[in-house]
This record gives sequence, C-alpha cells and structure tokens, in this order.
Amino acid sequence: MARRERCSGCGINMLVSPEARVVRCSECHTLTNLVPINARPGRTRYNGLPRMHENPYGNGPSPQHPQYPQPRPSLSPVPIYGRKRALLCGVNYHGKSYKLKGSINDVKSMKYLLVETLGFPNDSILMLTENEREPSKIPTKQNIRKALKWLVYGCQPGDSLVFHFSGHGTRQKDYNHDEVDGFDEALCPLDHETEGNIIDDEINDTIVKPLTRGTTLHAIIDACYSGTVLDLPFVCRMNKEGRYTWEDQRNPLFYKRTSGGLAFCFSACDDHQTSADTTAFTGTNVRTGAMTYSFVQAIQNERRLTYGHLLNAMRYTIGDVSKAHGASQEPQLTSSDKFDIYSKPVVL
Repeated sequence: MARRERCSGCGINMLVSPEARVVRCSECHTLTNLVPINARPGRTRYNGLPRMHENPYGNGPSPQHPQYPQPRPSLSPVPIYGRKRALLCGVNYHGKSYKLKGSINDVKSMKYLLVETLGFPNDSILMLTENEREPSKIPTKQNIRKALKWLVYGCQPGDSLVFHFSGHGTRQKDYNHDEVDGFDEALCPLDHETEGNIIDDEINDTIVKPLTRGTTLHAIIDACYSGTVLDLPFVCRMNKEGRYTWEDQRNPLFYKRTSGGLAFCFSACDDHQTSADTTAFTGTNVRTGAMTYSFVQAIQNERRLTYGHLLNAMRYTIGDVSKAHGASQEPQLTSSDKFDIYSKPVVL
C-alpha cells in the first residue's frame, strides 16, 4: 500500500510505494531519501519547550545527536534535511491601556500562509499567544527567549526558518555603543513591565549568529521602531521610485554576522517610525497589523516574488492606510548580505 512522505525541499506531501528508498518531487525536483517503515527508530514527541536547564539552554554538554521536536503521529515527521520551522509570536496585551486587537489575528494569518501556501508542516510551527492553554506558550519574556533558541537549535543546510512577531516595539538607549543612531530597538513581551524588553543585541546573538551555511532565516516583525531589530549589518534604503542602495551599518568592534547562513528581516517600519493596527484592510471590525496583512497578501497573490517586488508591494498596500492615520510607515528590509533585490526570489 502506498504511503505519504513529505518532500525535503518544498514540503509537499508525496504518494510513494512502500519499498521506495528515494523519490523525486514533481514540483521542485528535489531528491528525498526515504527510510523503510520497518527500519524507522522510535521518536521522541514534542511536549512543549525544553526546560531552562536542558540543552540547548543550559551549560551542560550538548547531545551528540540532538532531538528535534516531532509532530503528532497523524502527521508526517519533520524531515532531517530541508526542514521548515517557524516561531510565531502575537501579543495583544489584554487588560492594558496600550492593548492591541490585531496581533493574534496576525499570527493566525501567518500560520495559514505558511501551512497552506508555503508547505510548512503544521507541527513544525510554534505559536506563542495569550490565547494558548499551555503556560509555556504564553508570550512572556522567558518563553520567547526559549522559543527563539528552539527555532535555530541544530540548524543544518537546507533549513528554512521563520520568526514572526506582532506586538509592541520600542527603542531604548544604546549602552554598548554598537548602534548608528544611539538606540537599541526592542520587542515588548507580555510581561515587559516587570521583566523588561528583548533588545536587538540579544535577538542577533540568539537567532542570527548561530545560522550555519545553507540555513536561511526570514524574520517578519510587525512592531513600531523595528527597522533594525535583528541588528543585521545591511539596510536596504529604497526611495519612492523603487531605486535602492545598501547602507552598511557594520561596526568593526561588534560581530553582527551569521555563521555562514543567510538572514533577512522584513520589518513594519523604520527605527524612528510607528506601525498601524487597523481595520482598514478587512472591511469589518477585525483588526490586523498593516505590515502582516500586506506581507501575506503579496505572497498569496504572487508566489515568485523577488525581495524588491515584495517590499514595493507592501509599501504600496500600506501607503494609503498610513496617510489615513496621519502616520509614516514604510516597511524595511535588512539582510546579513548585500544582493540584487530585484533578481533574488523570496523562498521561505
């Protein structure tokens, strides 16, 4: 009887014969090595985030063969190579005077895009929102820190990683003098009033520096003051006509690069701008982040977008809404490397 296996390249399900050892995907033509059913070892199931004293977060030795989170038995396992993995954080700050109404809607929309359009396995996506029942999936500072480490742990060639955050962002004084403008950009977890923010230096250390050759990270940050929140060295400065230059923000005293991998960040606005939480796109009272909505719509409308065309599409969509709110919000692109944004396609 034929069985279903997931392509290690694009992630789609393929119907293969029981005795097959290798199969070529009809969509992306990637060769996927298969393990016979009767030769598959038992798997450790994922029951939430690791405790703080366990690898990779403690000081003990890392296991020689790290165990990755495994999906439920009803779904195909996350492949060893060519994995797709995503962390989605949505914070509405319920009960606060500064509460938002669209952040959780944003991560739901992003999950739908990743699973239904881009082939991410459902159980390779970790969502942190106030609506989650498990305490480890509430977007507190400690939980977000753990989840960021989970996202990049054991990354290998062919991995496609996504970090999406929708919530409040802020900026604070830069005390180690690594910022061009004198301010650190930061994300605000649910408990930021008591535990503090997660600043760009920490985000870079946690999910940018560990990226090994062949690994790609895309961050989509829908928050105020988020232009350089990953502290990536190259900032794409684009004018209204779509012409661009790369601004080099490297500081010789601080290492802000990957370990050979690639990192890209689409953020809602520049470091001095704010972002909108609005009903303008839905035609109802349902709120969404303008940046998340424009990103999802652009990818759904045209799968083969380049980075330049995606950035332009987002700016065009958000332009009218920003004017209506009397605000200036221009989505930004930063990267670990310079490249031609109009020839390189976005591949998540």
